[in-house]
Amino acid sequence: MKRVNAIGDVCPMPVIKLKNALKEIETGVVEIKVDNLISKENIEKFSRELNYKYRTFEENGVYTIEVEKNQDNISNDREKKENIVVVVASDKMGEGDEELGKNLMKGFIYTLTEMDILPNTIIFYNKGVLLVSQNQDIIKDVKQLEERGVEILSCGACANYYQVDKMIEVGEITNMYTIIEKQMKASKVIKP
Repeated sequence: MKRVNAIGDVCPMPVIKLKNALKEIETGVVEIKVDNLISKENIEKFSRELNYKYRTFEENGVYTIEVEKNQDNISNDREKKENIVVVVASDKMGEGDEELGKNLMKGFIYTLTEMDILPNTIIFYNKGVLLVSQNQDIIKDVKQLEERGVEILSCGACANYYQVDKMIEVGEITNMYTIIEKQMKASKVIKP
């Protein structure tokens, strides 16, 4: 049995740690410990979506989840590549508190780097261009995605508007025609 300690970790780290541990074994059980209900529920949801059997135990506020990988699950690790396009239209994710939104966006981009199936293209437009011109943590993650073959595009009109056109550190500058064309040809468009 492989053991993973995710106590004190917050979303998305417990799921990423579990996913990485499952990659390391051909078959068997991964035991992961978390100390909050959200992490427990995220791990259970992840397990259900990939058809992993799991059992959950709770003791003194610590959840232990045993996730079983068997031959039936191995095909889940080899999903067909779709033409996925991610469009990032803001420097934050969702509505509400600005600091939370910026942290969520940082977490979203980082989590993309941990995915087995990557998008074909990520398009940054409107305030999204600020992420690839001013946010070094996000730029590092986007560069990693580009190195893994993800096409990175930033809206030229947006970069000009925010006066960051000379500061874009990753990918290429593009235009509205290409932005629309990429989305029209996509099998799936994801907007965080």
